[in-house]
Amino acid sequence: MAAGLGAGALWGLVFVAPRMVGHFGMVDITAARFLVFGAISGLAVFARPAASRWPNAQQALAALGLSVLGFSGYYLLLAFGIQAAGTEVPSLIIGTIPVWMMLLGRPAGLRMSALLPGLLLTGAGIALMIHGAWSAQHGAGSETGARFGWGIALAVASMASWTVYGLLNAAWLQRHTELNATDWANWLGVATGLGALLLWLVAGSDAATLKARPDGMLFAWIALASGFGSSWLATILWNVASQRLSASLCGQLIVSETLFALLYSFVWDGRWPQATEWAAAALFVLGILASIKAHR
Repeated sequence: MAAGLGAGALWGLVFVAPRMVGHFGMVDITAARFLVFGAISGLAVFARPAASRWPNAQQALAALGLSVLGFSGYYLLLAFGIQAAGTEVPSLIIGTIPVWMMLLGRPAGLRMSALLPGLLLTGAGIALMIHGAWSAQHGAGSETGARFGWGIALAVASMASWTVYGLLNAAWLQRHTELNATDWANWLGVATGLGALLLWLVAGSDAATLKARPDGMLFAWIALASGFGSSWLATILWNVASQRLSASLCGQLIVSETLFALLYSFVWDGRWPQATEWAAAALFVLGILASIKAHR
């Protein structure tokens, strides 16, 4: 439980990163984060004994596929979604992952009726937060046309990508209990770093362009913080949770990512949540507690 909530707190940071360094492209932000992740993972791999250092062919293919679904592909879609639609609504869409994880990853013997309280509380929280975000968009006279809709579509695609990753990764770890959670995180990191390097070479900015942009030092610090904390450390924590909890309960813990993302967004904006946002946060927390009770 603690590992899953810790991963959510670290993941929440990546929702404000694209807004903090808006002068940089989303491909550059994504590639920089995951290149750091790959580099840290590679160093950690070489610190392991030679006999258990590298995955076999089956494990390597699984790591490559899951790295796209849960890391580079997921975050690239999310970053573009945040750029087009802001932080709040994409974070809410990602907040529906627990619903899909619970429905698709429900363990045998757990009745649907036992999950209903958590589902209803989570759904009510999402509805309230969407209402608040929609009202804020109209109150500020913000664009709500094609660009906003495109951002929502990208956020939905990122949600689907991570849901598939969460289910497949949990199933893989539970079938291969001999795997060490840290080793698996490192292998995922190396695979993600290789994918990020390819992404940057194909679609990223060249070094001269990156150097000429303002806030270059902030960009470097965010890449280091998100690559180490929100990627490497969070992945280890999530793997620990995935090996010890059912996929449906892990999915419900992802609600904490939404709560932390909203908290960091409010801090960055320098404002207090509205009444509907307070109420939605309370409903999210109650949904987590109800789901924990259902799984005991």
